[in-house]
Amino acid sequence: MSNAAATAAVPSYLQEPKGIKSWLLTVDHKRIGIMYLAAIMFFFFVGGALAVILRTELFRPEQILMDADTYNQFFTLHGAIMIFLFIIPSIPAALGNFILPLMLGAKDVAFPRLNLASWYVYVFGAIFCVASIVLGAVDTGWTFYTPYSTTTSTSVISMTLGVFILGFSSIFTGLNFIVTIHKLRMPGMTWFKMPLMVWGLYATAIIQVLATPVLAITLVLLIMERVLGVGIFDPAMGGDPVLYQHFFWFYSHPAVYIMILPGMGIISEVIACFSHRKIFGYKPIAYSSLGIAFVSFMVWGHHMFTSGQSEIAAMIFSFLTFFVGIPSGIKVFNWVTTMYKGSISLETPMVYAVMFLFLFMIGGFTGIMLGALALDVHLHDTYFVVAHFHYVMMGGTVMAFLAGIHYWWPKMFGRLYSERWAKVTALVIFVGFNMTFFSQFILGAQGMPRRYYSYLDQYQPLHGFSSVGAWVLGIGFVIMAVYLTASFFNGRKAGPNPWGALTYEWETLTPPPQHNFLKDVVLTHGPYDYDKVTVVGDFYDKSPTDKQHMAGKV
Repeated sequence: MSNAAATAAVPSYLQEPKGIKSWLLTVDHKRIGIMYLAAIMFFFFVGGALAVILRTELFRPEQILMDADTYNQFFTLHGAIMIFLFIIPSIPAALGNFILPLMLGAKDVAFPRLNLASWYVYVFGAIFCVASIVLGAVDTGWTFYTPYSTTTSTSVISMTLGVFILGFSSIFTGLNFIVTIHKLRMPGMTWFKMPLMVWGLYATAIIQVLATPVLAITLVLLIMERVLGVGIFDPAMGGDPVLYQHFFWFYSHPAVYIMILPGMGIISEVIACFSHRKIFGYKPIAYSSLGIAFVSFMVWGHHMFTSGQSEIAAMIFSFLTFFVGIPSGIKVFNWVTTMYKGSISLETPMVYAVMFLFLFMIGGFTGIMLGALALDVHLHDTYFVVAHFHYVMMGGTVMAFLAGIHYWWPKMFGRLYSERWAKVTALVIFVGFNMTFFSQFILGAQGMPRRYYSYLDQYQPLHGFSSVGAWVLGIGFVIMAVYLTASFFNGRKAGPNPWGALTYEWETLTPPPQHNFLKDVVLTHGPYDYDKVTVVGDFYDKSPTDKQHMAGKV
């Protein structure tokens, strides 16, 4: 049956069942993934708008748009929204929900109703976070450090309660993914025939389940201290503020890998597909995902080198910080080796993958620098840390997320976006990002503290340059929103496999039917055997666009 005939005969998940109620009560993992995607993109643009406003205020050392208190509130909201409402759920909850069962050859996740519950828990937690803005936006910074968070008059309870609720959504998603991967793989798919995206989601799910309760307990203790006056973290009541830092970072550093590990899975898929080579070092990449998940629980103390912890503890955390770079380096070397002598096609997903490699390596190298005790004393709490954080989180996670969005967009919606506009936008984002944050490495090395509302005139040129970069970056994301939205309504129809990829989500119709596959599936080839499998077959008729994408590639 041709793709056109199959698509006409079998409605896609977007077409059936119909109506808003069918979406709000759906247990289809694809629809839940799309609802997550819509929500996180909304919060991404809210958080991004706050960032542009903050950088505009910092264009000059004197007041431009807001006073110091409002700046602190905007700064906190930007961080909290970006971390808890966008980056942490972005790849697992949106792309992971959509792609994971398709990659495994499953009809859905293991617990579809729990999956829907995780979406509503996310929305409920987001409402509490947004309500805190109306009640008096919190101004503590996104880390909610004590004792200030126990004494400020802003709405700390509402915001932290929202983050507490969001944690349950993360745990539900992690549990669902672990059981799905263990129990619902198609016949023939052994552990080492799973796509590397699945390994990334599996390692992420382990961290979600084990680390998130620590943050939940910490925030409950913080709320108890504010409401009941129990002395836990506030030294005025006999508490210990450093204890809060230990609790918070014991979750929040593994949370960095909740953000980056699924992004690394995306990069593995994209590089293999657009290099048209079998992934080099499949098992080392798979094992390194689990290794990162394991070591991530042991490095939290490198955030606290200047907190007064013992010299021995600082030395151990410094060593472990260097050590965690090893599994990340394994991935990078294997990705580059996969590309070596490959037939590389620079489609938009591959462009973002290459951007990821460049930017993430800068973030990783500067992380090693901050792990060195003597250097960290000078760079701690400066803009150098801000730049490092954004090169890892945005240069890493967000660029991988954008690679994934562009890679699976045709599968999700059955439409192709404009390659020309997508590549132009990628260039704008790359230039804007480096303008914004590379200049902050220099600011930090010169001694500019982070989180300051005003600054000395000597820092103005670099601050101004960084702010212009933020405007360029913002323009890039607006263009992206325009061409992706336009493609949804007017884009050319995509065939089932426009990229010529070999993972199993491309073996079904585009967009997929409600139950993913038209018949029971059995694994017939490994996910990256480009040297053994000819993708262009006669099971589907190829559209002209498919032929153009796949000509000469396989």
